[in-house]
Amino acid sequence: MLARDPEAIEFVLHEARENDVKFIRLWFADILGKLKGFAITVEELEGALTRGMGFDGSAIEGFIRSDERDLYALPDPNTFSILPWRPRTNAVARMFCDIITPDDEPFEGDPRAVLRRNLKRASKLGYTYYVAPEMEYFYFEDAKGTKPLDQGSYFDQDATDLATDLRRETVLMLEELGIPVESSHHEVAPSQHEIDLRHTDALTMADTVMTYRLVVKEVAQQHGYFASFMPKPDPDINGNGMHTHQSLFKGDRNVFYDADDAYHLSRVAKYFISGLMRHAREITAVTNQWVNSYKRLVPRFEAPTYVSWAMVNRSDLIRVPAYKPGREASRRIEYRAPDPACNPYLAFSVMLAAGLQGIEEKYELPPPVEENVHQMSQEERDSQGIEALPRNLWEAIQVAESSELVRQSLGDQVFRSFIENKKIEWESYHSHVTNYELQRYLPVL
Repeated sequence: MLARDPEAIEFVLHEARENDVKFIRLWFADILGKLKGFAITVEELEGALTRGMGFDGSAIEGFIRSDERDLYALPDPNTFSILPWRPRTNAVARMFCDIITPDDEPFEGDPRAVLRRNLKRASKLGYTYYVAPEMEYFYFEDAKGTKPLDQGSYFDQDATDLATDLRRETVLMLEELGIPVESSHHEVAPSQHEIDLRHTDALTMADTVMTYRLVVKEVAQQHGYFASFMPKPDPDINGNGMHTHQSLFKGDRNVFYDADDAYHLSRVAKYFISGLMRHAREITAVTNQWVNSYKRLVPRFEAPTYVSWAMVNRSDLIRVPAYKPGREASRRIEYRAPDPACNPYLAFSVMLAAGLQGIEEKYELPPPVEENVHQMSQEERDSQGIEALPRNLWEAIQVAESSELVRQSLGDQVFRSFIENKKIEWESYHSHVTNYELQRYLPVL
């Protein structure tokens, strides 16, 4: 059974008593990264923290095999927070849970368990994996269309802007939940916004991503509007990305930094980048898991379409932000393919697995591509060995299905369930007759 710190349990019980907490929501993610959970009363809290709370796993997407139904949600006391949008009398708190079997073993279909397993692999090599995602989203008037709340563009500052007020309130609510926010701003497209979270370990950040998405939507809904993390809701403007900054630490030392290297990148960092590049096509089905994800990964909209890296070029899959003297701890790489509709537990798992594979196998890093890779000819790309990312979900599924790295990082059960789920989604999309087809073909055929 997963060990729980008695002092952490006692802290949660104390906080619940002191803050008049009556209900505790036990949260976890299904295989697609959708937030699931149920509520218990404070009278059941101590038992839940020590034994877990049972539920029917067969009702959760991707969780269950035919011979397994009974699972237990074991709250992680380190994730206890009071929900600021609920009443303070008979308050409501939340905790993320690890899913365990009746034998008190981690359930292999739990996305949180998948990430824990990959982090354990990094830990055996002496590394702590830190991430900082940049999560973009849109505000719309309602869920029925894409009418924006503002016509702003990148970094616009408008004190009268309604969407800016929504973003401000969201930042304050995140901080009430104990989630450190580094910055927030208007993004490139109308009514597109971004809140950047301070880097932390990947498990904490995956929980935070789940919370972030809920809070953004909750604030918008309270004001009668709708927030969406859909990767590409409008074909004519930039889509929503989740550029993920990554680094490895040994204790307090950032092992990606090397003072003597021309790029201030260590050999470990270069191996990590190489691993991400070599396995990028394989992991794209996980980092970009929806049919709509591939409408974002097209040229002209600041999203990557080819497997390349550079120091400053924002058309590349991997960007290494400029180094500032005295900021050795911030040396990192930015992986630009993921979108914010991914399952963060699985996305962080496959990105870490790819990077670690590069370290363990000492993959050679190709030269950076400082020119715009989209403006190169196909012959130029071929001569430099630059591959294209999958162009649709079906291609991504096929590449992922044949990937031993993806299978090992997700585990057999999650791997099989994920691939099966994505095939069903593709078949549903593939057989659907779109408005585009009706408008283009019906009048002339």
